Amino acid sequence: MAWLYPFWIAHRGAGKQAPENTLAAFRVGQAAGFRGFECDVQLSADGVPFLLHDDTLERTTNGAGLACALDWATLQRLDAGSWLAPAFAGEPPASLAALAERAVAGDLALNLELKPSPGQSERVGTGVARWLRTHWQAPCPPLLSSFDPEALRAAHAADGGWPLALLLERWQADAPQQALALHACAVVCHHASLDAAAIAALHAQGLKALSYTVNEAAEVRRLRAAGIDGLITDQLDLRDA
Repeated sequence: MAWLYPFWIAHRGAGKQAPENTLAAFRVGQAAGFRGFECDVQLSADGVPFLLHDDTLERTTNGAGLACALDWATLQRLDAGSWLAPAFAGEPPASLAALAERAVAGDLALNLELKPSPGQSERVGTGVARWLRTHWQAPCPPLLSSFDPEALRAAHAADGGWPLALLLERWQADAPQQALALHACAVVCHHASLDAAAIAALHAQGLKALSYTVNEAAEVRRLRAAGIDGLITDQLDLRDA
């Protein structure tokens, strides 16, 4: 599959300048000139894919408890904006359907991180892949990434047409082999543990190398020189670094 993703990817939408994983964050990121976005996807109790990073609701909404235990009718009524700033009061959680519409309108390239709660890996991987097969219409297919190999395996088993990426907290010598075993086309690793040798090892196996969450100009320059293929950032002004 051809690599269709921009070098610069805004983290959780524009998740520091607007409430993370909400449509407001994507609006802010687009206004700053971004086309590539990373966000977190899980499933409601009734199988609706929506955006949320944490297992629980307390940090970024006025709800409480496990998000996956609530149906979408309940989740979509929550306030997912007030925690960041009063200007975002009333901003609801975003469904993947709403984001998919925005991707069509803005020709967005998305990295959807599969974020299953404990015991939800297969359900989330399968559910998101099947939902995309039925509903996705934007020209650029989303890149499905996860720290959870079981979620990636389930996504591939449900629909092998979506590109996959293995997320790692730290570089590991067997990362290329892990990624290939999962049918992934990329590895996304924390920036501090990546160097030119690691990136070259991925490239030698035909894999792309991406890094998170890169927020300093010096680190941008280091990784560019090392041959990185894409950077996930919170800092929307780093693109000129």
